[in-house]
Amino acid sequence: MTLAERIEAFSILGDKIKNISRESLEDHAFRAKNHNQWFTEDNVKRALDGVAYLLEKPKLESWVANYNNLTPKTAKVVGIIMAGNIPLVGFHDLLCVLISGHKAAIKLSSQDEYLMKLLINWLTEISPDLAAQLEIRERLNDVEALIATGSDNTARYFEYYFKDHPKIIRKNRTSIAILDGSETSEELEALGKDIFWYFGLGCRNVSKLFVPKGYNPQDFFEAIESYKSVGDHFKYRNNYDYHKSIYLVNGKDHLDNGFLLFTQTDELVSPISVLYAQEYSDTNQLRDVIAGYENKIQCIVGKDHIPFGTAQLPEVTDYADNVDTMKFLTEL
Repeated sequence: MTLAERIEAFSILGDKIKNISRESLEDHAFRAKNHNQWFTEDNVKRALDGVAYLLEKPKLESWVANYNNLTPKTAKVVGIIMAGNIPLVGFHDLLCVLISGHKAAIKLSSQDEYLMKLLINWLTEISPDLAAQLEIRERLNDVEALIATGSDNTARYFEYYFKDHPKIIRKNRTSIAILDGSETSEELEALGKDIFWYFGLGCRNVSKLFVPKGYNPQDFFEAIESYKSVGDHFKYRNNYDYHKSIYLVNGKDHLDNGFLLFTQTDELVSPISVLYAQEYSDTNQLRDVIAGYENKIQCIVGKDHIPFGTAQLPEVTDYADNVDTMKFLTEL
């Protein structure tokens, strides 16, 4: 297939997703939720909308114009080990491998089998030629390169098992937001998307705020009140109840608005239903603190950074861990 044909196939997939009926969306969301109780209808719709947004034809054409060698003489078999923490989180890797002209050997997450298989089936129906370029596998014994997403523990296994392969291996990361105290209620409400979408399970979800010394979170709590429905989800509520009880038993200082626990700490990665905060005195101090977390932060939300409310709306050029996946693939 030519590059133009591959782009066209993905563009048609994007249009198909955009035109999905309400009834079909509800059905697919129901089936996805049977595999993973975190995959609510709202979250499935957000994920599908996000994929469709990536696949707009002008966007794809502008993206690939930055790279050479997108039709390699010899296509490599690239293993993709996908995560399943949020719906369709592995789709961008599949897009990169196929657009780059290589073959994809896909190890699906058991937590996100249904939706990934759905989109793969749609894609191969649109372009049967792409069916020969991808395969879902249980084992990745004979791949020639690897893109793997997992935890810090699984990363060590991937590093060892694929030590002789070109590879991208991603570990645990989280995202932060920087507030300066001048945020409007609209900006703080938008920040709620970065915190609560996908229940905070994604590496692009904000798990910690950096706030100016003496910051009063009252305006923040008022602005995020519209997200209180997250507390109706039984798995989220179980996390909230558990961490609340731990804080109360241990006498841990915290604030509680009924669906989110807010506590100050130097730690970076907060558990589900908890938001960490850390005060800073000046921007130089803040810069030094953040530099110490460089390998643990996926993205930074705030003024002069990613706009509030857009952390979970990445562009096709927003590569996980700031590692250019397409550059990696074009150099195989």
